[in-house]
Amino acid sequence: MNEEEMRKRLEILRIEHRDLDAAIDALTGAGATDQLQIARLKKRKLKLRDQIALIEDYLIPDIIA
Repeated sequence: MNEEEMRKRLEILRIEHRDLDAAIDALTGAGATDQLQIARLKKRKLKLRDQIALIEDYLIPDIIA
């Protein structure tokens, strides 16, 4: 995967992460009783956050001061 593809993938992951956040908020705000579904969405959101962090770490190298 080249840098441009990684940047596109990063944007897609960020959008999906925001969408999941909105879905979780909507379900909890509506008083949803399906806690299993909410837990699955939260787990998926955490996986996305990890993938985002991994790509960001690759694209933005650490600078040793």
